[in-house]
This record gives sequence, structure tokens and C-alpha cells, in this order.
Amino acid sequence: MSNIYGVVLAGGIGSRMGNVEKPKQFLELGGKPIIIHTIEKFVVHPGFDEVLVLSPKAWISYTRDIIRKYIPMADKVTVLLGGSTRNETIMNAIRYIEEKGNLDDETIIVTHDSVRPFVTHRILEENIRFAGEYGACDTVIPATDTIVESTDNLKITDIPNRRYMYQGQTPQSFRAKRLKMLYEALSEEEKEILTDACKIMVLKGEHVHLVQGENFNIKITYPYDITVAKALLGMEDKTC
Repeated sequence: MSNIYGVVLAGGIGSRMGNVEKPKQFLELGGKPIIIHTIEKFVVHPGFDEVLVLSPKAWISYTRDIIRKYIPMADKVTVLLGGSTRNETIMNAIRYIEEKGNLDDETIIVTHDSVRPFVTHRILEENIRFAGEYGACDTVIPATDTIVESTDNLKITDIPNRRYMYQGQTPQSFRAKRLKMLYEALSEEEKEILTDACKIMVLKGEHVHLVQGENFNIKITYPYDITVAKALLGMEDKTC
């Protein structure tokens, strides 16, 4: 039986949220930090053996404290140090799994933004299944707006067919050992153009399966998103 890990990426400092005193994942939403809402979705899902939370160095103790405060099953959660980039943060999680002796060809990681608290049980379930079946998968929604490309930020260089365009969300999920091997095989030039972990797989010609996301699986990035999240939280509470 494969080991399945939730990997909550909380390494960012939230500079786009404006002048706030703490990273955006620790801002309160509905009486508790955003990151707690996100971790809860992983903890209550029976498919995960352990939930790894990757935190900025200065916030590791704080992260552990709030998990103990808000998460009844806190023993299922381990807080680790994040890396200098998103992909290095993921590699830190994989190294931890490897050090525990649990990294093999079947090990699956489900990586998710700490500031996407509205991920659903279905999305998590399909990420686990498709990562096991195909080796990698990405959660997406069809693009509703026309995508305009400009390589110089001044004029349009391309307008791709919207029918083939999707907006990426998270989770992004992988067979962890394969991801690590492919990442370590990248050149420094290739690492510089990475936007996320799925790009590693695409660069190396790997199959990345699509998982249908949800429009409400939003990433809380800007102050306006907090307002939207409060409304979504109210809707979620009514449907529980």
C-alpha cells in the first residue's frame, strides 16, 4: 500500500496582500487562520497518512502553536521548513519522507496552496487517484476569459484558442520519487523558468492528467479575496 502525504505549501510571505503584520496564510477568516481551514480539509480526509505543512523559518513555531490550538488531530500534522522557491519547498517535503524511509515508487504527494481553503473532498480524492494512475495531475478550471499573450508587455503577440486554455489551481499531485528524480535532472536554466511543479513534468515530457477544479477553489492573494472568502465560508457553513 502506497504512502500518501498531504503537502500544504505555506512558505510565502503574502507581499501582494499589502501592508499586513503577518503572512496572508495566518490572517483570520471566520475566527481562525486561513491556513487552519486548509489543513482541516486534509486532516479529515482518510486517504492521507500524514499532512506536512511547509512554513517560513520565522513562523515555524507559530504554525505549530496554531495547529495544536485548532486541529484536534494535530498528531497527524508535521511542520517543516519551507525552501527558497516553491519547488525547493516541495523538495524539502520529499526529503523528509525519504529520511523517514517512506519514499518509494508508489509514494504520492498532494501539494496544495495554504491559502486555498475551499478545496473539496472530491478534488483531493481525484488528485490521489490520478496521481497514482498517471504519475502526476493538476487541478484546473476552463478559462472563461480570452487569454492574451504579450512577450514584451506592450503589444499582443498571440491570442490562443480559449477552448484549449485552462486556469491552474491546486492541488498538484505526483509520485514523489519520480518528481524528485526529474527535478534533480533539470539544468539551472530550466529551473529558472519553473512556475510550479507541474512544469517540471511537462519539461521532461511526462503525462500530467487534468483534474476538474471548482470556481470557488480560490487562492486568497489580495485584500479583495478576503471579502470573497468570507462570503464563500458563509455558504460552506450553510451546506455542512
